[in-house]
Amino acid sequence: MSTTTNHADAGLVLSPAGHRRDVPPVATPRRGEPAAVAVDLGSGQARLWVDGKGIRVAPSTGEALSRPAPLVRRGRIVDAAGCVSLLTRLLHRFPQALPVGPVVVACQPVLAAPADQDAIRRVVTAVFAPSRVLLINTVRAAAIGSGAAAGVLLVVDVGAQLTEVAVVVDGRVAAARRAEMGTHDPTSGDAPRLLAGIAARLVADIGGNPRMRRLTAAALARGVIVVGDGATMPELTSRLAANLRVPVRPACSPRLAALSGAGLAATAVCRHPATAAA
Repeated sequence: MSTTTNHADAGLVLSPAGHRRDVPPVATPRRGEPAAVAVDLGSGQARLWVDGKGIRVAPSTGEALSRPAPLVRRGRIVDAAGCVSLLTRLLHRFPQALPVGPVVVACQPVLAAPADQDAIRRVVTAVFAPSRVLLINTVRAAAIGSGAAAGVLLVVDVGAQLTEVAVVVDGRVAAARRAEMGTHDPTSGDAPRLLAGIAARLVADIGGNPRMRRLTAAALARGVIVVGDGATMPELTSRLAANLRVPVRPACSPRLAALSGAGLAATAVCRHPATAAA
């Protein structure tokens, strides 16, 4: 596992951090603005937010489409056609049609390979015919969505099949690690203990890099924020606090934190298009 340089979302400049929101803002787009859309295609659930319309959620395990195989595995799209069908169904659950040419911000795992990024872009393009598609690392989106992106922050995202850890500096990922293990994985032992141990080792791995030592220490001094499925497990957060010997707190609405941050990003791009890279 290696440090991420966050190329995919390096051009996104968002609204000021520290403005707490549990879900993305719901507001009718201004006249002449494209619609803002956020997508979080997780290994356990697909989540869709459309500005002014709200949120729709469905399993990404294939059961929503009566398919035996998963659509997303370990954060990677394995059934692109299925993902297109699933997001199209979620989109059609909204009472009104989406305006033409929306701006879509889609979440991606940290350290996602270029091929995985391309797969996300192709799926989103097929569903929304967007005027613009931007990708944002899930941990960065979660930091923004939880209203805690200002300064140095350590984010732990324990999802269905991935555990991701990142040091975020003023809303930018400075370093990250991930492990292919999550809350939906069968284990022979205690899942909260196992996942807390994995997260603690990922934190130690980041801090073991001499260039990241001071930033990691500063982030730990502030405390750790946990998002994803794991944040709903009190035993996991308490064990992680014991392992790291620092305060650990779950985000408000932890399963929606990344979607919230992606929604804020999409809204910012719609209102200030010059703030994002092409």
